[in-house]
Amino acid sequence: MTTTLLETCHIPPPPAAANDLSIPLSFFDIKWLHYHPVRRLLFYSHPCSKPQFLDTIAPRLKQSLTLTLKHYLPVAGNLLYPSGTDAMPQLRYAAGDSVPVTIAESAADFESLTGNHARDADQFYALLPPIPPIEEESDWKLINIFAVQITLFPGEGICIGFSNHHCLGDARSIVGFISAWGEINGSGGYEGFLSNHTDSLSLPIFDRSFINDPNRIDAIFWKVMRNIPLKTPSFPLPTNRVRSTFLLRRSDIEKLKTSTRAPSSSFVAATAYVWSCMVKSGDKSDENAPELFIIPTDGRGRTDPPVPANYFGNCIVSSVARVERGKLAAEDGFAAAAEAIGGEIESKLNNRDEILKGAENWMSDIWKCFGMSVLGVSGSPKFDLLKADFGWGKARKLEVLSIDGENHSMSLCSSRDFSGGLEVGLSLPRDRMAAFAEVFADELAKI
Repeated sequence: MTTTLLETCHIPPPPAAANDLSIPLSFFDIKWLHYHPVRRLLFYSHPCSKPQFLDTIAPRLKQSLTLTLKHYLPVAGNLLYPSGTDAMPQLRYAAGDSVPVTIAESAADFESLTGNHARDADQFYALLPPIPPIEEESDWKLINIFAVQITLFPGEGICIGFSNHHCLGDARSIVGFISAWGEINGSGGYEGFLSNHTDSLSLPIFDRSFINDPNRIDAIFWKVMRNIPLKTPSFPLPTNRVRSTFLLRRSDIEKLKTSTRAPSSSFVAATAYVWSCMVKSGDKSDENAPELFIIPTDGRGRTDPPVPANYFGNCIVSSVARVERGKLAAEDGFAAAAEAIGGEIESKLNNRDEILKGAENWMSDIWKCFGMSVLGVSGSPKFDLLKADFGWGKARKLEVLSIDGENHSMSLCSSRDFSGGLEVGLSLPRDRMAAFAEVFADELAKI
């Protein structure tokens, strides 16, 4: 992909907002310490010239980012990782900290990049911000936690690429920040944003005391994490993969729901269908081998005491659905998948007494999954990043590049063009993607 660097800069919060802020990591945060950065691309159809982009659009985006950071100070800060001390890691914003921003221009095919067909995965990385190096300060290593690249496709559109450390926050938190930035950049401006957010519950809170941890699970997790070498993240290039998007219309989802033995949500129907199609299109040897599906759930409002909806940070609780490979590969594999996912959600994730039971074992439970056949999911239609409007309307396409480095994960978001529909993103080797696409279409036609 031909991408030209136009500018690099650092965007700080407004001077008046520059009070130092230190935030301890909860056990929800610490488990992501060594996880790869979360990388997302938002494409917008907004034809404009290069002079218009450089003189008007880019300066406005930078100014609105500054104003947004006033309410989201940790985004401009760093992750502080202790060097040989007994201290715990933390998020810190200090006066002078900022978000690195790259401004670029691309000559790539905008229509192809925003399509649903199989596209070479490597080309998308030119639209992501560079990875800042780890810095040293006294007894700490300083790790960048958020970076942005804004890329112009002259006469066609704009892509905004985001990279964030998962310790900064989960999807609800990051989508909230990006949406706020879009709102401030839009026609209503900062005054419109303030008038829409007079309720204190509509602005983020960072107080980690909302995370109830009487058993010091944070210390248990840190004892494990501190023994893992800290590495500067890198792009997983070459990926040797293609990216494709698969659409489930509302009518498809309703058909899937009615074909299961138990009541099913749109999330359960969509993820169970993709899971069963992945198994049916893959290696079906050893029918007794377990297939695992990781179910992430926003824990806000589900725990006791409840974590507020506007809590900014991580509050993801996961559960694992397990089904034998042969059952998922069978004709009624979708029903088996839906029953397993739905059952796990009802028995654990929707149960206040069960949702955090055994949380101290989450790290060891993760290790047990290594080497097994696992499918995860990134994103949720509940936190709809496509709706982030910078004044150019709804985004045309969301690409979650984080799934390129995983075996395997899907991205999930609301459909842009079909009300009640869902878009599923996958990153797979080309032959594997072709096999999945065939099964996905054939199985849907049978229902």
